[in-house]
Amino acid sequence: MRFSSVATGLALLSSAVAHPGHDLTEEIAERRAFLSTVKRANLGHCADKLAARGVTARNIARRAAQVEQARQKRNIKKRDATSVLAASHNQTDLGYTLNTDAATLFSGNNSCVLTPEVTQGPYYVSGELVRRNIIEEQEGVDIVLDYQVIDVETCEPVPNVYLEMWHCNSTGVYSGIVANGNGDSSDESNIDNTFLRGIQSTDEDGVAQFESIFPGHYTSRATHIHLLVHTNATLYSNNTLGNEISASHVGQTFFDQDLISAVEAFAPTTPTPRSLPPTPMTAS
Repeated sequence: MRFSSVATGLALLSSAVAHPGHDLTEEIAERRAFLSTVKRANLGHCADKLAARGVTARNIARRAAQVEQARQKRNIKKRDATSVLAASHNQTDLGYTLNTDAATLFSGNNSCVLTPEVTQGPYYVSGELVRRNIIEEQEGVDIVLDYQVIDVETCEPVPNVYLEMWHCNSTGVYSGIVANGNGDSSDESNIDNTFLRGIQSTDEDGVAQFESIFPGHYTSRATHIHLLVHTNATLYSNNTLGNEISASHVGQTFFDQDLISAVEAFAPTTPTPRSLPPTPMTAS
C-alpha cells in the first residue's frame, strides 16, 4: 500500500525568517531512491474515481467552509464587486484573489507519495499530543492545513490512521530539541516545549486538519512541514500515541517560493539578505 497525502493550506496573518539547520544527506538519498522506483507520483489517475464517489465535491465543500470559518474568526471579509473593481489588489499568477470561487480553488489536488518506512526526519519527537491546534504561543502567519490520505493503488481515502506533523517556528526553531543549529543551544528549557507538533486521526474521507503557523526556514532547507502516517497505533488515555511508535509512511509538504516571499515580507524586521534554497512547487 502506498499513500498520497493531499494538502491544502490557507495563509491568513503574518511573519517568518530563517535559522541554521542540519545535514540531510541521508534523508535526501533515501527519498531519491524511493522516487526512482515508485509507479504513482500523484493522484491524476484517481481523479475520475474520486469525483464519481463524491470525494472531490466533499473536498471542495469542506475546504470552502474552512476558509469561511477562518475568515470569520479573523474578521476577514470578502469585498463586493464594486470595491474590487475600484481598487488595485494583488493576485496570484493564476488570478486567485479573496473572491475566487471555492470550486476553482479546491477542485484540484497537490499531492505527494509518502515514502514507506524511511527516516522519520530531523527533530522528530515521539509522544506528542493528538490535537488540531498546534500553535500554542507562537507568532506568525496563521494557516489551516487540510490533509487527505489516499491509497494511490486503490484510489480510496484511508480513514482511521493517524497523521502526525511537525515543523519549525517562524524563526526556524523546533520545539522539544536542544541542539546546535536549533535556536539557542544553551536554552535547555526548549526540551520541554511542544509547539508546532501534533497528531490527528483521519475521518471517513481520509482527512485530518491542523491549525498552525507558516513555518520559517533555515540554512540548506526549503520551507517545509514534516508528515508521518501511523497505520497501526493506539491512542492512550494521556491523549498521545505513546513513545514506542513507528512511522508507516513519511513525507514532507513544501510551499511555492512566491508564497514564502510574500509571508516573509510581514516579518517584524527585514531579514538579512541570503541565498534561499530552491523550493519545490508541490510536496515530496
